[in-house]
Amino acid sequence: FGELGIYSEHGTADNITCRIPMIIRWPGGKQGHVDSGFHYNIDLAPTLAELLDTPAWEKWDGQSYAASLMAGKDTGRDELVLSQGCHVCQRSVRWDRWLYMRTYHDGFHAHFGEEMVFDIATDPHETHDLAGEMPDVLADGRRRLATWHESMMRSMPFGETADPMDTVLAEGGPEHARSDRVPMEAYGKRLRETGRGHWIEKIKERHPEVDL
Repeated sequence: FGELGIYSEHGTADNITCRIPMIIRWPGGKQGHVDSGFHYNIDLAPTLAELLDTPAWEKWDGQSYAASLMAGKDTGRDELVLSQGCHVCQRSVRWDRWLYMRTYHDGFHAHFGEEMVFDIATDPHETHDLAGEMPDVLADGRRRLATWHESMMRSMPFGETADPMDTVLAEGGPEHARSDRVPMEAYGKRLRETGRGHWIEKIKERHPEVDL
């Protein structure tokens, strides 16, 4: 609905796109409980395994939140790292009330800052970037992302050494924003026709290889 300047799309690694409300009804579960903790979608499988009294596969990265469903206990993670590599190349960290976003390829959305910070508690629609106003939060988000990245690279399987995000960038950027596939002249024409022509110079500045 227009968050981050995007309508009817799911192309960003932000809170509004990646937050998925879910309702679970389970025999004997705690009725009416609202769990506001942070969970990945990969946490569902070990949760179901625990509810079914079945051992979780040792290679699963997910963490069960069955105790939240059955007893209302807090089983949320301290933070989540969100990724997008198809429409843009972004990674974000969601913790406490904050969202830190790092953009590696903006998908020709020139209004994205390289680093952005949003206070989700007071600005759930992500309208005010606080990166320039909250240096401590910016640094905290940057540190959290770096720590996560180091941990993930240490756990890469089968001798892999490349970050998948780096592979996407080396291939020319996100699939839906490849300058060798997207009709950039038509995109420039559309920007001019809709009163957004002022973004063209910014796009060219960031992406000198494109012809608008």
